[in-house]
Parts: sequence; structure tokens; C-alpha cells
Amino acid sequence: MKKANIIMFAASVLIAVLAHVFFLKEWTAGRYMTGSGDGIAQMAVFKKLLFEQYMHGQLFYSYSFGLGGGVYSQLGYYFSTSFLFLCISAVVCILQLIHLTGQADALFWAQASVFISIAKLSFIIFTAACVFRYLIKQQVPAFIGAVLYGVSIIFFRHEVYWDFFTDSMLWLPMLVYGTEKIIREQTPAWFIFACALTLINNFYFAYINLIFIGIYILFRWMIRLEETEAGKLAQCRMFILSGLLGFGISAVSFIPVVYGYLNNLRPKYTQYIDWLDFSDNILFSSRIIILPAIFLLFLFTFPLYKYRLFRLFAGISLVYILFHFSPFAASAFNGFSAPQNRFEYVLCFTVAGAAAAGLSKLSEVRLKDILVSAVLAVLLYWNNVRRHSLDITEPANLSIILLLALTIAALLAATTAVKRGMPAVYAIVILTAVLTANTYEKYALSEGGKLYTVSNAFLTGDDYKGSEQSGLIQRLQKKDPDPYARVDWMNGVFNNTPIIYGFNGFSVYSSILNRNLLSFYWNDLQIDMGRESVSRYATLGNRANLYSLLYGKYYMTEKTNEANVPYGFTKIMESSRYAVYQNQYVLPFVRTADHVYKERNLEKAPALVRERAMLDGIITESGGDKMKQAPEAQNLIRDSNVTAEDADYHDGILTVNRDGGGLNITPHSPSKTAGDYYVSFYLENKAKDQGFTLKVNGYTTTRKSNKSIYKTGVNDLTIRVPKTKTINICLPKGTYQLDSLALYEENYQTLKRAYKKAEKEKQADISWRGNTLHIAYQNTADAPYIMLPIPYEKGWELTINGKKEQIEKADYAFIGFKAQKGKNDIELTYYPPYFKPSSAVSVISLVLAVIYARRQKKPGS
Repeated sequence: MKKANIIMFAASVLIAVLAHVFFLKEWTAGRYMTGSGDGIAQMAVFKKLLFEQYMHGQLFYSYSFGLGGGVYSQLGYYFSTSFLFLCISAVVCILQLIHLTGQADALFWAQASVFISIAKLSFIIFTAACVFRYLIKQQVPAFIGAVLYGVSIIFFRHEVYWDFFTDSMLWLPMLVYGTEKIIREQTPAWFIFACALTLINNFYFAYINLIFIGIYILFRWMIRLEETEAGKLAQCRMFILSGLLGFGISAVSFIPVVYGYLNNLRPKYTQYIDWLDFSDNILFSSRIIILPAIFLLFLFTFPLYKYRLFRLFAGISLVYILFHFSPFAASAFNGFSAPQNRFEYVLCFTVAGAAAAGLSKLSEVRLKDILVSAVLAVLLYWNNVRRHSLDITEPANLSIILLLALTIAALLAATTAVKRGMPAVYAIVILTAVLTANTYEKYALSEGGKLYTVSNAFLTGDDYKGSEQSGLIQRLQKKDPDPYARVDWMNGVFNNTPIIYGFNGFSVYSSILNRNLLSFYWNDLQIDMGRESVSRYATLGNRANLYSLLYGKYYMTEKTNEANVPYGFTKIMESSRYAVYQNQYVLPFVRTADHVYKERNLEKAPALVRERAMLDGIITESGGDKMKQAPEAQNLIRDSNVTAEDADYHDGILTVNRDGGGLNITPHSPSKTAGDYYVSFYLENKAKDQGFTLKVNGYTTTRKSNKSIYKTGVNDLTIRVPKTKTINICLPKGTYQLDSLALYEENYQTLKRAYKKAEKEKQADISWRGNTLHIAYQNTADAPYIMLPIPYEKGWELTINGKKEQIEKADYAFIGFKAQKGKNDIELTYYPPYFKPSSAVSVISLVLAVIYARRQKKPGS
């Protein structure tokens, strides 16, 4: 068996390499196997971040993840709890130690993507082959089925765009194997192990995998494969107990990561979801799955249905094919959110199982049965061509027709001369899988998905990580080595620019983020990010108060954008196209507060008032002893002239008659002091499906279509405008609801007072080691509160002078706590939410699982 396994693994590696021929060729030309969207915006970037965290022994928290965050829980959806990524990181570390590779930056991970994919696919094929061999007792058909599973187009789609998706393809066969071990042998060890693995690695795909296992078990109860199988009641007991033990083992990962998911902020999906939609073409051109010809031919080979294993996999496949055509099912598999067909790898597995079972019984099928199957399959393909009006002379379509013909010919040969014909069938099936994969890689991914743009030239160019921008950032860091200083700069639409370039910024893009921060941006301070979208935040809307509060020391921008530089920032360095500005009123990292404002008392206050309250004191949910009334800000809109230009404006409805029309606001008697205006309004496009660009003087921001699944649903906007005679709100042609207009003037006197006060106070000594922040602060002013520009989230523990103290959510999203008089020796330690109790649950569950598995072990095994 060991020799057979070695041969099978070697064959798995060979097939994996052949399936990547197109991408290997692209790699030699400097083009990489990663997506031009999330691939280079998230996947390569998060690998860089986490690898660097691991190398510095920082497993749980990163100050550089946006405004700071617990990466263990917030990046658990991606790689932070992935066994495969941990293994890959270990290999990369070894390669660095022996000087076979250099810095593991985003470019490195893009370059390595094809080799990581080959390795991953090799293990997927091998694992699936072992499981299929256990089921059908024949090695070659099992291996062929595993090839169909691994070398499926959904593997390459997911590996290119969101490569952590494909990890689940490795755990799924293990779950099936564990299920069969309970049903056939009443041994739970593999099921416990597989459950724990899938739950630890990714809670989202664990959800998909465990739904499938539930369906698989139901089918197995209807289709008994062996006479010695355990009774249903006994199986239920073992599945429930084993599942609970598997969950318990996974608790150290699953609980903190799921908490991170629940602590995210994302609007509900409110659009109508169809029950059925048959528009996708799963025989020729689907982006998700192309059904193999061998499966369809076996589906119409009716004598195969007398074999229980084939009936099992064919039946589940038909159910999942129906799921494929159901947006409602796609929504259910996505947690009843927007329909997403990410579960289709399960269909690939059951299709592969049906093909493997059919191949194992092909010798018992007659020639006339194959002829009937061939006729029905050809009719199905012909009907599909007509229904979708396909041009069969196109290379991708023609290759599918030719491979169908070859498969039919091989099956006919096999039924007439079984021993000589079977190798031809195997060869054709493998050839079909490999050619379909490479064709899909070329036409659907590289050309259709523009992967050809992800090249060495792009990843080292100005649009991603250019030498000019890198040089300027390095010059700044050399001039000011402050490890906590934040720089506001984002390269185009790449919110993860700070991670790419290696500086502390104000932007991040991740599916799971701290809900307090998102609410801070969307609701509490109404900070416009320049681009409406969920799962991200960026910049501070060029608002000087916020930069000073959140330790924003620098602002970097293209020289053509100097009009949007925040108040109080002066130029300190530049390159040919960029300039860096320094904040003249930045407040200390450790701030103190004498006055306390209650959140409830500021509910109806404009964003500017909330900024001033944060500068003057601290805002908390509970308030305190020195409660203050909210600062005031006069709404100047009644003392302003509001006129429509190239538009009609009545009762809050703005009809723009041509692009660039809108409203003009002219204050009657503005003050002559330097400063800014804050203009606020509610804005909603009345078009059903149309994104648009909003311009307010020199400031530009984009808003999503009402049908976009990435729309925030937040329509209350506050835009900072440098002092000017007239404020122009410009929109594309269309109809909008634009009301609740308000205009406020900011002269920054509150900021200047806060800055002068901070100058008189003694500065704190700060150091960060691992997941602990150490602060030594002498509270000479006897201020009752300390605030830090570190986001508040569950998991922080505080001690002051050796005594455990309570942390409060301050200023809507940040850490605050009561200070001691005089000396404050502060330690803030971060652990993922519920990490300690969940670790205890994992250890206890692992011990119980070992005891349970040994007691259930069959005699003589």
C-alpha cells in the first residue's frame, strides 16, 4: 500500500503540474496566477502582513492593520487560522534562512502563487483519491475521480481570486472519509479530526462543508452500501458526540473568529432573490463549473443506477445541480445574504465520485447502453448550443465538443474491448480535465478576468508599488522614526496601500472589520472615504481635527491634489509627483481628558460638534462626574443663498438636467478667519441601478448603485470644504433626494486650545512588545481619563500600577480608561475574544476525543 500511495502521490503532482501549464508559461513571462482585484488587493497583502507578524512573534494584533486590529479574529476568514498557510509560511521561513528567497512582500506572494497552487492541488487530488479508493476499492478509477475533482474550474477560479477558498477542497474528502468510518466501522477518530480541521481553518467553508455532510448522511441512510453498517440511532449518537468533540477542539480558533464575524458591520441584503435561474451554461461557458462529459454520459447510462455507490453520488449531484441554478440556495449557502456560488466545489466532488463509481463498473456496461447514453448526451449538448446561441467554432466551445466526441469513442471502445479500451478511457478523462482547465485559465481567467495585467511590471510600477512612492515613504520614515506615526495616503483604490508599502495608515480593505470603527466612519462622524463601499474604510475626509485626534502626523498626496490638503498641514518633502505634509497640531499618542461628554447627549449633534467634544474632553457611553453640555456650532444654511444650477430643486428633490449640475451654496457673511466649511446633507439617487460621482468643489467621491451588494446604505454625508465664497454640489444628470442641508464653519480654535494644553503636559513613554503595549505616564494634571488612538474591541486587558482596571469605549470607537493620579504604569494586553476559555475548551475536548476514540476503536484494528 505504501508503494501504491507513493505512486499515486507522484501522479497527483504530475497532474497538478500539467493542469497549471498555462500559468507556468505565464510565470516565465512575468505574469502571475493571482487576481487583478482581491488577489493583489487582499490575498497577497494579507499573506505579507501575517507572515511578518509571525516572524516578529506577534500572533494576535497588528497596529498596521488599518487603524489597528486583532488580526487573529478579523483575518480568520482569510489566513490567520489556516493550517495550509502556516505550513507555507514555515517553508518560506526555511527558504529565507538558507537564502533561497528574499523579502516575503506582496510581489513575492504573487510570484509564488502558481507553485503554492500546484502543491495544494497535489494534496487535494491525493486526498480525494485515497477517499474514493476506500469507497470503490479500485485505485485507478479512484484516482481518475480525484483528478476530476481537483482539476475543476472552480479550483482555479477560487485559487486565482480568493485562494483560501480552495483549502476547503482538502478538508471535504476527509469529512466524507470520517463519515464513512462511523457508518461502516463505528470509529469516530477521523470524523472528529476532519470536523476540527474544517472548523479551525475557516468557519465560512465549515458551514458549507457541514451542510453537505448532513445531506450526505441523509442519502447514506437511504442508500446502504454495506450490510454491516451501524444502525441509524447508533450513528446519530456517534455523529453528535464526535461533532461536538470536533467543535470543542476547534474552539480556540472558531469562537474568536466567529466573534470577529459577528462584530462586523454590514448592511442586510434586501433585494429580491429568485428561486430558480437557468441562465448559466454549465456545459460550455460557466465561470463556476463545467460538467465533465464522462459524468453526463454515465448519468444517461441507466444500468449504472443499480450500483448503490453510483446512485449515491449521482443523486447528490443532481440535488447540487439544482442548487446551482437556485439563487435562493446560493443565498442560503452564503448565510442567507447575497447569492454567491461558492459552494460549487461540493458539486465537483460528488460529480467526481459518480464518475469514479461509473468507471469502476464500466466493464459491466453493454455497448447498446453506451450508444443510448451517447445519443442522449449529444442531444443535451445540441439543445444547450441552440438555447444559448453558441458559436461552436470558437476555440473554447469547439474543444468541449471534440472532447465529448473523444470520450464517447473511448467508452465505445471500452465496451467492445474492455482490457484494451479502459486505458483509453482513463487517458481521455484526464486529458479532458487538463485541457479544460488550461483552456479556462487562458480564456476565462487570463483574458476574461484580465489576469494578464498582474505582471512584474505592474506590481513594481506606480499604480501598485512604485519606486518613487516607496522612496518618499522611506525618506519620511528615516526623518521621523516614530513607530506609531500615521500617514494618510492611498494609492488609487488600494485600501491596503499601507500594508503594501509598510507604513501605518488610515485605510484597510477586509471582509471582516471592527464594527465600532465602521460605525465611527459611517454614522458617528460621517467621514467620507472618497469611495462608498462596505468592508473598507479610508482617509479621514481631509478633516484636520480627526488627524490630530488619531495621531495622523503626515498627509501624502499627488501635487495636483494640493487643494484637498487638510488645514494645519505644511509641506516638508516632495518627489517629482508627490508631496508630504506634516500636521502642525498633532496631539500626543496618550491624551488626557478633564471633561466627559455622554454619547446620548450628542445623538443629534452634527459631526463637527462631536469632533470638538473629542478635542475638549472624552465621549463615553456612560458619561462621568465632570459632565459637560455639548459644544455648539451654528448652522449657516439659513444665512446662505442656495440656488440650483442646470437643475431644478423643490421639496428636497434635485433634478439635474445635465452632467455637472446641482446646488450652489453661498454664505451671506462668512468670517474672515482661516478655516473650513463642513457641508452636510442626505443624498440618495432615485435611479434603480446607477452609481454616480459626487463633486463638492475640488473634492470628489463615488456612490454605489442602489442594487450594488457593496452599498453601505448610509446616505448622510459630511464633506469638508476649504473656505471659499461658494460651495458647489455637482452631480451627473438624474434625479436625487437631497435634503437636510446644513453648513458649519470651523475656525479650529478648539483644536489649537487642545494642542496648547497638550504641549504643557509630560509625554508618555510607549513600547510595544508582542501583544502588549507598555505605557509609562506621569499624570501631572490629575486628569481623570486617558484616551488612546487604538480601536476599542473585545480582547484588551488593562492593568495600571499592577492592578486590573476597566477599559471603556471612548470617542465612539477607541480605548479610554480612568487614570491614576501621578504615576501610571500601564499595560494593555490583547488576546483574541474569549481566547483563554476557548483554549481551555480545546484542550479538554482534545483529551476527551482521544479517550472516546480509543474506547470506540474496533477490536483488532
